[in-house]
Amino acid sequence: MVRTRLAISVVLVSTLLLLNVKAKSVDPYKVLGVSKDAKQREIQKAFHKQSLKYHPDKNKDKGAQEKFAEINNAYEILSDEEKRKNYDLYGDEKGQPGFDSGFPGGNGGYSYSSSGGGFNFGGPGGWQNMGGGGGSKSFSFSFGGPSESSFGFGMDDIFSMFSGGSSKGKEQFGGFGSSSNAESKSKSSTVAAIKTINSQVYKKDVVDQGMTWLLLSYLPSQRGSQYHESIIEEVAESLQGALKVGRLNCETESSLCKQLGIVPRRAPRMFVYSYTSSGKATLAEYTEELVAKKVKSFCQEHLPRFSKKIDLNTFDVSAVSSQKTPKVLLLSTKKDTPVIWRVLSGLYNGRFVFYNTEVHDTSDPKIQKLGVDKFPAIVGWLSNGEKQVLKTGITVKNLKSAVQELGKLLEGLEKKNKKVSSKSQAGQAPNESSEKIPLLSRPNFDSICGENTPVCIIGAFRSSNGKEKLQSIMSKVSQKSLSRRQASTTGSQDTVSYSLLDATKQSAFLSSLDKSEFKTSSDKLLIAYKPRRGKFATFKGDMTIEEVEKFVAAVLNGDIQFTKTRQKPQIK
Repeated sequence: MVRTRLAISVVLVSTLLLLNVKAKSVDPYKVLGVSKDAKQREIQKAFHKQSLKYHPDKNKDKGAQEKFAEINNAYEILSDEEKRKNYDLYGDEKGQPGFDSGFPGGNGGYSYSSSGGGFNFGGPGGWQNMGGGGGSKSFSFSFGGPSESSFGFGMDDIFSMFSGGSSKGKEQFGGFGSSSNAESKSKSSTVAAIKTINSQVYKKDVVDQGMTWLLLSYLPSQRGSQYHESIIEEVAESLQGALKVGRLNCETESSLCKQLGIVPRRAPRMFVYSYTSSGKATLAEYTEELVAKKVKSFCQEHLPRFSKKIDLNTFDVSAVSSQKTPKVLLLSTKKDTPVIWRVLSGLYNGRFVFYNTEVHDTSDPKIQKLGVDKFPAIVGWLSNGEKQVLKTGITVKNLKSAVQELGKLLEGLEKKNKKVSSKSQAGQAPNESSEKIPLLSRPNFDSICGENTPVCIIGAFRSSNGKEKLQSIMSKVSQKSLSRRQASTTGSQDTVSYSLLDATKQSAFLSSLDKSEFKTSSDKLLIAYKPRRGKFATFKGDMTIEEVEKFVAAVLNGDIQFTKTRQKPQIK
């Protein structure tokens, strides 16, 4: 048995030696199919594409293993600036004329340790010696990906657990126009873009900043970090402006890793630092196949979701907010909340109330009333209800510039809101005063309680004190969002109108509704009248803002029983 294993090992070593010699003798540029002036991004994409194509688990053709070895050797040379420079000058990555036919050892190529009994494979994955007891030696292969497996040594599974992929790097940014590819960067500059995370950086730049982060946790002794970083760089480039990336060394920052609940394993791990709808930040681990496209989708799924999708038919765009926080509404043709708007909702969470809606027709009266003539568009409201059209027909160069430009618009609205708030606190009159409830008369009856109005709330009074009380209550209730919903039929008429009625002068009006003329000991009465259906309902409870608001809400929700009028009411 021992002799058999030894024979298999000798054959395997010989095979790998031959594969390595041939791999080292082939031009790495030709292997990856790139030019000699290719940028690192081109090399990375070519490597992902070729390794996926010739991976022995997926390609059973004869020579796939040999080609796979060539691809990894080529990438090892061209992804390292020093090795690439030496190859270009001398034809050998070590800076020596000619080729070294032996194992390069160290961090590159293949190596075999007789004392440890294991193979190591340079590049994005690695063979690692798992040790063994007595005279036997056990070998396993593990890839530095999110999930790992150990298994017995054999030619059928020697390349298992490898995953890679490619991404086109182009994306439509939620109706805001298309992105342009970022300029290709050198290997050193792209790697430098992955920020080193320590406790101070984590507290200052990561925690509660509203930005989503893709974090790589690793140990220096682990293999596979290089491939992870190439994936991270590709994802970061395509989501630049929406995502930041960092690396966390769990050997030097063990306390931080422990704080975050990250336990080092045999391979590096990827996490997305994101925000839930409640605003709480969490770490979500990526555990799928290590492909840039899939990692990108995972990151997009974990972008903030603080914007509420609304329907313009029921959304009160004109109500004065009782809060000091300004509101912003995105109108776009997209069904889902665009990526840019989700990013902004995270960065400015708590400073604005975010809404978004799907629209398609600029001729819609509701859209025209907002003052929007092109999509996408952003409309804002100050805390006093004043409307601001921030931008229409938005076009952007890329995601990063869009976040910056639209962020400036939001900050401008925030400054205006602070001025309005300070004036209000100083006792200066706001831009919109409390709404005065009109008194019903023959000239205004059709416009206030005519058949174009679904529901007319009428406050009937019999004294000056009753009139003042109803005027105050109805004025405040009329400004509530629940009672100012836009009618879906016209887009310009309120679903609910409010008016006062002098019961001492308009007894015939009340008698046409009910023959008792609503005789009551109180000098105040509230009537909900539906002109189209010729029905009414009354409220005789405590005349407070809360109770009247509940009554109106019940009317709108259909929770109030209406009675048929005796005849069509008329105003003298």
